[in-house]
Amino acid sequence: MRPSHYNNFDNANVNWQVVRKVFPYLVEFKARVFLALTCLVFAKVAGVALPFILKHIVDDLNQDNLTEKVATGLVAVPLALLIAYGVVRFLNTLIGEIRDTLFGRVTERAIRRLGLEVFQHLHALDIDFHLSRQTGGVARDIDRGTQGVSFLMRFMVFNIGPTLLEIAFVIGLFWVNYGGHFALIIVIAIIAYVGYSILATEWRTEYVRQAAQADSKSSTRAIDSLLNYETVKYFNNEKFEANRYDQALADWEVAKRKNRLSLFALNAGQALVIAVAMAAMMILAAYHVADNRMSIGDFVLVNAFMMQLFIPLNFLGFVYREIKGSLANIEHMFSLLKRKPNVVDADNAEILKPIQTDIAFEQVSFAYQSDRPILKQVSFVVPAGKKVAIVGESGSGKSTLIKLLFRFYNLSAGSIKIGGQDISLVTLESLRRLMGMVPQDTVLFNDTLYNNVLYGRPDATEQEVLNAIKLAHLAHFVASLPKGHQTVVGERGLKLSGGEKQRVAIARSILKSAPIMLFDEATSSLDSASEQAILSAFNQVAKGHTSLVVAHRLSTIIDADNIIVLHQGEVVEQGTHTKLLALDGRYASMWHMQQQQKS
Repeated sequence: MRPSHYNNFDNANVNWQVVRKVFPYLVEFKARVFLALTCLVFAKVAGVALPFILKHIVDDLNQDNLTEKVATGLVAVPLALLIAYGVVRFLNTLIGEIRDTLFGRVTERAIRRLGLEVFQHLHALDIDFHLSRQTGGVARDIDRGTQGVSFLMRFMVFNIGPTLLEIAFVIGLFWVNYGGHFALIIVIAIIAYVGYSILATEWRTEYVRQAAQADSKSSTRAIDSLLNYETVKYFNNEKFEANRYDQALADWEVAKRKNRLSLFALNAGQALVIAVAMAAMMILAAYHVADNRMSIGDFVLVNAFMMQLFIPLNFLGFVYREIKGSLANIEHMFSLLKRKPNVVDADNAEILKPIQTDIAFEQVSFAYQSDRPILKQVSFVVPAGKKVAIVGESGSGKSTLIKLLFRFYNLSAGSIKIGGQDISLVTLESLRRLMGMVPQDTVLFNDTLYNNVLYGRPDATEQEVLNAIKLAHLAHFVASLPKGHQTVVGERGLKLSGGEKQRVAIARSILKSAPIMLFDEATSSLDSASEQAILSAFNQVAKGHTSLVVAHRLSTIIDADNIIVLHQGEVVEQGTHTKLLALDGRYASMWHMQQQQKS
């Protein structure tokens, strides 16, 4: 199962310090951020000016004033104000668009940088993380995290900040122009609105969390099922999978319904506060107009300011909840970045020099869990340019030796050396660059067959790729395909047979042409004829290379220079095929059993 913290969408305990982690991604475009903020201030000033222009237009269109102006020839004054109103409104919109365009580049680049950093970090994490993760849930965590960064930047900079600035402007203007009663109503209304929004949002946080959990669960359920498409078919479990997915969707439906109803309560309460505040302001303004202390234009100004003020506030509950949700999502994504891989380059790690490619396992011990040792003081040598095979029953630790050689795990004790250099003291990149691998379980990208082979060495020429395909005895199969090597192999190579996938993996390893070749039961999915053909190709390609072969079929490694026999994590026999048969021990017993099965 995935670690529990990936599903913990607890908005109630958000770490607001995560905001500081986002700021470094804004540094790259300081000038753009400054210009965007400048545009923001100008847009708010223009927005505050609009109701005042509207006030003067209304006052100038008042019948008495209009008659007086016609008599004095000043009809152009309201026309100029109307034109000014249109210009200021256009500028307000235009400046806002310029602001969004300027800041959009900042947000997009920050998301790109952050997304790449998380992607690279996930590849840097050790194999334990990837064995325990669930792809769908992690993908959602990353997606929500990057979207959270975008939301946080846009709304904190262009919604919360500007709204607070506008509130300050309006309260000051009302206090100066119309007295403290108007300003007091606005202050009380905003306090009530913000207080209710925060309390209601905190109350409905649990429903938001449940909806997010259900969303991740249904997504993970769907992806896991589709990735195991063949297994579902083997056991006729389409209905079982559909029922499990439907149950996940049912949980999501219930959570979303509760979420929606709580949102209704939030919106209804906000609407009530707005309605009461608007009515109070209009009543007070109407009394002032009746007493000739305010003009009709002032009445319109008050209404316009209240409408203008509460439009952004109307989104406060949504913005507050989304910001908290975004902070939680960002925190989850940063929690991925906090995870430290167990296998890392040592301080002052050296580059592994490919001068000598002999491999020495010296007293190697290893356990996935402390109470279950897998390897116990294993020692043997793979001489440079030689072929050494490892055999033994399932669970004896054969494939684990390959994983340790790749440094997917740290040793419990002992050391592994290549050319006399301890692999724990060299860089992971230089270590893995020197090794080519053909795994037992080949997984291909959902890409063309050609590109899957090219993955072995992305800078290889087309002729080198085609030659690798030929050496892996794939050429005849490729020629039979309507689109040839441009055939798309499907998700995880689903469109190819097991043997065809393994040949692609072999071609990929041949193309890499690393000085050390590793084969983990690489011919297990091939028929006898193909197996012999590929073994012949291996022998050609492996000339001058150091080869370590994990084998189940003993007939594939009879030409090995040395055969290591493992039993319960210990080396019990080693020698050539002929020598081991003469010992008449465990290897000889395995050989005779397989020969009987053939007959």
